[in-house]
Amino acid sequence: MPELPEVEVTRLSFADRIAGARIESVQMGKPLRWPLGCKPSVLAGQQVLAVRRRGKYLLVDLSDGLLLIHLGMSGSVSFGAGFPLPGKHDHFEMVTSLGTLRLNDPRRFGAVVYARGENTPAAQKLLGRLGVEPLSDAFEAAAFHQALKLRNTAIKQVLLGGEAVVGVGNIYASEALFLAGIRPTTRASRISKPRAALLHGAIRQVLAQAVTKGGSTLRDFSNAQGESGYFQLEAMVYDRAGQPCKVCATPVKSIRQGQRSTFYCMNCQKP
Repeated sequence: MPELPEVEVTRLSFADRIAGARIESVQMGKPLRWPLGCKPSVLAGQQVLAVRRRGKYLLVDLSDGLLLIHLGMSGSVSFGAGFPLPGKHDHFEMVTSLGTLRLNDPRRFGAVVYARGENTPAAQKLLGRLGVEPLSDAFEAAAFHQALKLRNTAIKQVLLGGEAVVGVGNIYASEALFLAGIRPTTRASRISKPRAALLHGAIRQVLAQAVTKGGSTLRDFSNAQGESGYFQLEAMVYDRAGQPCKVCATPVKSIRQGQRSTFYCMNCQKP
């Protein structure tokens, strides 16, 4: 599943190239997770102003409204010219004066939603409960610790929940917790202020490193230029069950939390 770094890498790979483009036409394929919210013809003639990101959503600002794009579990966005005809998994195509933006999503858990503004009900239904952006200045260690104190569930699940901080998905939660030396089963409310500060820094470091490495390509992720990511090659614990910890050589342990695999080192990560 594409996580925050993959979405940010996708944004960076086409945002500058599509800015200023005029939309010529929009075609929809099979239904996605949510309906577009307008007739495709409504978008024709609009100008693309910029592409932002909020959590795992791409926000394409238009001259009248915006598009919210979510990659779901298997989606990827491509932008360019000279594409072949849409295939069976191409479910959204926006032809512009500077190239074509296409969403390919084999499992159709992704979505493209039009909203007249970011504060409208259509947009707030998707964005309203998202926590603070981890790579922004608004993500402060003290406020993060206060948010953890209010939650009595396992810290890994709190990170995935997206309310204390947004966008720390499964891969990066495991990696950040390893870097901070915190066991993923530790209750969030029990984490001290110094350990919360360590985790705060680890989250920022891991996500920034992942963006630099182009994200993680475990199956079929690629950015809008078709390039794969390489962060997974440097993972310390994720998907390394049974292999020796890169720090202490203790075998990496794997457990299930909330139907997701969690990886950690019992020696390096303390309760």
